[in-house]
Amino acid sequence: YDFWEQHVQFVVKESLILADEYHADKEIVELGALLHDIALMTRTGSRKEHHLNGKCIADELLTRLGYPADRKERVINCVLHHKSSHNAENIEELCVADGDIIAHFDNIPMCFNFAYKSNITSITDLKNYFAGDYADLSDQSKQIFAPRYQNIMSVLFGAFELE
Repeated sequence: YDFWEQHVQFVVKESLILADEYHADKEIVELGALLHDIALMTRTGSRKEHHLNGKCIADELLTRLGYPADRKERVINCVLHHKSSHNAENIEELCVADGDIIAHFDNIPMCFNFAYKSNITSITDLKNYFAGDYADLSDQSKQIFAPRYQNIMSVLFGAFELE
């Protein structure tokens, strides 16, 4: 699995689109998006705690590079809170968290691969997996992303309507 090719580049792109939309600090958002899965990329710790391990790695890296302390804290909080927009404490964190979710829809084969590895075998469960990602977006990003999400779901599952 190539994190850059199959995920991170999409997170950066989507996070920066949201940063423009929400007038967020683009430098903080871009660095947060670049580093959000650093623990997974370096295979540090478990997937379940990758946000905690990633925070430590990002802190160490940005300190070593002499990144300003006040801005560094904002970047590492983007890493810490990226698992859900409901954890976001400011607009930059929200951009990274929502960008991470939207990026899943930029790489549908990755989602199918994850579903396969997670033993999701029914069309209903797969549709619910995608719907769960969408449900985790912030309300404002849902509004922006809704038409694209509906198109994707229609193409993938149009013939398989749920009750």
